[in-house]
Amino acid sequence: MKHQLRFRPAQILDIQKLVDLINCAYRQQQGNSWTSEVQMVTGARINAEQLAQMLSADHFKLFVAEYAEEMVGCIGLTFQPLAVEIGTFCIAPKMQNQGIGREVLDFAERYVRDDMRSIYPDLTYFVMWVLSVRQELIAYYERCGYQPTGLIDDYPLSANVGTPIIDLHLIEMKKNIADRI
Repeated sequence: MKHQLRFRPAQILDIQKLVDLINCAYRQQQGNSWTSEVQMVTGARINAEQLAQMLSADHFKLFVAEYAEEMVGCIGLTFQPLAVEIGTFCIAPKMQNQGIGREVLDFAERYVRDDMRSIYPDLTYFVMWVLSVRQELIAYYERCGYQPTGLIDDYPLSANVGTPIIDLHLIEMKKNIADRI
């Protein structure tokens, strides 16, 4: 089901709403939410200072998805020489399981293909890092065309994105930018 989503770049004035949205999506269990990490990680996923710093980076873009004038999701793109890393991706728990996440991901991929290839002509891959224990999320991204690369990294304790309460690692997933699923 397609929604009438509106996408726009995040603005400094959005920071507190975005912090609330991201922390709600990842650190609380509500209704039909399936992205919550509450059973795996404690502490905030992001704070206002971290988000402000991200928004000020030249190689980072954060998009807000709005539905009926309400902020319902966001997705971040960090541009590297050969890859664009997808992160800061969340959908409001009450809006999950309605196809909005797929629409947001599709928007980000189209944006990279259509608008950023002239600025970053060597971009080859979309990359994302997923918690190793999130099998349902890994399977979802596989359905979207992303494949685990076999690269595993430690949970980023020094990044101040929460403290694991179980053994966690990150796995890298990639998708060729030319692939359309």
